[in-house]
Formats: sequence, structure tokens, C-alpha cells
Amino acid sequence: MTALVINSIIGSGVFGLPSEVTGLLGRASPIAMMVAGLATAAIVLCIAEVASQFDEPGGPYLYTRRAFGRFVGIQVAWFSILAPIAAGAASASLFIMYLSGFIPWAGHGWHRVMLLTILISIPTAANYLGVRSGATLTNVFTVAKLLPLALLITLGVVRFGQHFEVLHPTEITSPGVAPWLTALLLLIFAYGGGENALIPTGEAKEPRHTVPFGLLAGLLACIIVYTLVQFVTVATIGTAQTPRPLAQTASVLIGRGGAMFVAFAVMLSTYGLVSGNILNIPRIACSLSLQGDCPLWVGKLHPSFNTPATAILVYAAVVWLLAVTGTYLWLVALTGGAVLVIYAASCGALIQLRRQQVKAAALRIPFGRVLSVIGILITASLLTKLSAREALLMAITALIATANWFWANRREQRAPS
Repeated sequence: MTALVINSIIGSGVFGLPSEVTGLLGRASPIAMMVAGLATAAIVLCIAEVASQFDEPGGPYLYTRRAFGRFVGIQVAWFSILAPIAAGAASASLFIMYLSGFIPWAGHGWHRVMLLTILISIPTAANYLGVRSGATLTNVFTVAKLLPLALLITLGVVRFGQHFEVLHPTEITSPGVAPWLTALLLLIFAYGGGENALIPTGEAKEPRHTVPFGLLAGLLACIIVYTLVQFVTVATIGTAQTPRPLAQTASVLIGRGGAMFVAFAVMLSTYGLVSGNILNIPRIACSLSLQGDCPLWVGKLHPSFNTPATAILVYAAVVWLLAVTGTYLWLVALTGGAVLVIYAASCGALIQLRRQQVKAAALRIPFGRVLSVIGILITASLLTKLSAREALLMAITALIATANWFWANRREQRAPS
């Protein structure tokens, strides 16, 4: 579960964020990584308490449905599907972009389509055959994506010991309040994705203990990695902005092969995200089917492998279709506000479930209601930063979810008692 959380959070963002945050805050940017991680922790703590009350698959969809009813639950379900589908397709697209740096023909025409098909088919087959094989593949990718970053961090820290420079307090305050808020809002997006690891909860051993531990341990690991990557980047190449900060950092630390090293790390990171999402997201269909919110065949389990085989194949097909037809930036735009809706609803669910299930055998975090309000305020402030295009896409998703809700209600009314 911890590996699944790490794999769901660390994707392609860690390779693009250092330059953006450095441009805003300079040498104080590693501190922003920690502060944003702590802000995300407030939300994750709320999700951990809520998740500890459930041992069925479904994640935030199930929690919010129990707390607020079918309408809110279905809305959250569709946003829980939108974000990882677009993120998985974007990651697959980015993988091919970097692969074409080694094999030029890989990024064009039917070659690109063929490679995307192979790329998505491997984790699809692993997860089709069983959750254990899918989880094992996720563990492998988690270790594989962390090892290159760990090497880069180690070399950077050693080099910093030989060129030690103290951070002055004025470097923290001089950027001003606005750049700090902008950087924190940006970085909270980077810490998103851990909630996807909650979806296959029904197939975890002792989920009431496994889920909170996995969430918090995974987030802590990501805070450490993000902070050290940012620190090493600033300590190695300074505050100059560059479109590929880690590639330039690796070139200084490793030499001529540094850019190739980073490209390989990007490919591992993005492919790991694709693999993790194929494990997580199809389990939403099981929960929707169990609650009567979608046709039963969508979430039907395979008779031999006990996996949501149909949902896995449909999810993989949609990811493949978007990866083939969409551009990387367009796919990234699709994920814009979906995670914020999930976070806000999950924080609200903590307050409501404490009222509904006063004596539930669940984790009870200190100051839970206060943290929930803080989490809702954080997500609300982020939603105000969305562009018109992102807001439109979110509105379309909400309309689809509303149509799903009408269908589910009519189906329930017509069904015999």
C-alpha cells in the first residue's frame, strides 16, 4: 500500500517542478516543498480517518456516498475516473516523447500507436491476472523510479558538502507573499494522486490499519524525495531557470550521460504511474456496481482471477485512445481541478461521518474537524486558480455524473422490491 501511494504521487511532475518553484522562490524553494507537503498532509490525515471506516473497494466515491448520499458520491466517482485516465494517458504520451529521443521513429505515425499499445498492454495483462501480480509490478516500478532519484540526490548532497552555502533568512522573505502562495498552490497539485491508492481497499489485508499507514508513510516518503530533489537542483545549478532542470543537474553531477540518465528516470516514473493507475482505477467500477450506480457487468469479477476484468480492459482502452489522440499538455489540463473536488468532498466526509457514526471502530485523528476545514479552504483557494478551459471540462464531467445519477435513480425505482 505504501508503494502504491508513492507510485500514485510521483509521476512526471518531479522532473518539471524544480524550475518553476526556483523561479518563484530561489534558494528557498526546498522549504516550499516541505510546507506544501505538510499542507497536503492535513488533507491526507482527514482521508486516512475516513478510509479507516471502510473495508470495501471504492475509495473517496464510497466515503462520500455514505456521508452525503448518491448524488455527491457519483460526482466524486466521475472526477475520480477523470483525473487518473487523463494522467495515465499523459504519462504514456510523455514516455513515448522521451523514448523518441533514443529511437526517433518511436514518436510518429503507426510506430507511436504500436508502442503505446505495447506500453499499456503489459500492466493491463498483469492486473487482469490478479491484484497480487499488479501490486508486484507496482512495487517494481516504485523501486525503479526511486533509485535514479536516490542516486541523483546522493551525488548532489555529496557535492553540496564540498561547496557549502548557508541560506540567509532574507532569501525566504524577499520573494514576498504572492510568490509563496503561487508556489504552494502549484506544489499541492504535485502531491496529489495518493487517494487513488485507496480504491482497491477491498483487496488489502487489514485495510483499517494498512490504509492509514500506507497513506501517511507514502506521503512522508514523497515529501523527502521532493524536498531533496529541489535542494540538490538549486545547490547544483543555482537559481537559473531551465526547461529541463534535472537533466542539467545530472549533466553536472554525472557528466555527459546525465541527460540520458534523466530521460531513463522519466520513462520509469511515467510508466510506473500508468501501471499503478491500471491497478487502482478499475476498482471504482466494482464499487459503483455494488451500490447500484452503474450496470453490474461493468464491475463483474473474473471467475478465475477475481479481478474486475471488464473494467480493467475498458479503462486501459480509454487511456490508450486518449494517449493516441491527445497531446501531453491537453491531457494534463484534463486533470486540473478533478483532484480538488475529491479532496474537498473527502474532508467534508470526515465531519459528516463523525456525526453519523459516533462509535465507529476507526482511526480518530486529533483536531480532525479543524483539519477538515483547513483542507476545504485549501482546495477552494486552488479552484479559484483554474482557467476557463479547465472549468468547462469539469462542468462537462459534472453533467455526465448528474446524468448517471438520474439513470441510477430511475433504475432503482423500476427495480422490483
